Amino acid sequence: MVAEPEVVIVDHDAGWARAYEVAADELAAALEPWVVAIEHIGSTAVPGLAAKPIIDIQVGVGSLDDAAAIVDAVRSLGYEYVPELEAELPERRYFRRLADGRRTHQVHLVERANQAWWDRHVAFRDWLRTHPEGRERYAALKRRLAREHPHDLGAYTDGKTWFVESVERQARLTDPLEPP
Repeated sequence: MVAEPEVVIVDHDAGWARAYEVAADELAAALEPWVVAIEHIGSTAVPGLAAKPIIDIQVGVGSLDDAAAIVDAVRSLGYEYVPELEAELPERRYFRRLADGRRTHQVHLVERANQAWWDRHVAFRDWLRTHPEGRERYAALKRRLAREHPHDLGAYTDGKTWFVESVERQARLTDPLEPP
């Protein structure tokens, strides 16, 4: 059982890229029959961006038809499968890895054909990588929200929604005429 996590934002750590590479190699080997693509997403994938120190990994598979075998393969690497989250996002399988009771890695497993999900996360990361002033604004927002909601991950996440949606519009992933 994992306690409600404290929202902690830290300065960028250059070691996050290597932590991703190690985890991605493990996942690619374990999921070899199913994996189509693996991407480092989220704030730890953006050089210079302050973040929660949790490596977010997006894994694309050809199909979730073999979900039971895929889940077992990911679990064999020390990840905890969290099926309760499928009620909210049925097209995703979510896993987390813990060390000393804290999340260190998250795996978001989706069908690669789910183009909207895949592209949205990759484009958000890429936009932050190429827009330093946007990256700084996002870091400041995350630090403020972490101070305001240190024990409420939902409120922290909800507080970032407007920024994320704004970036998605700028990255042309949503209709710019769509109401917020």
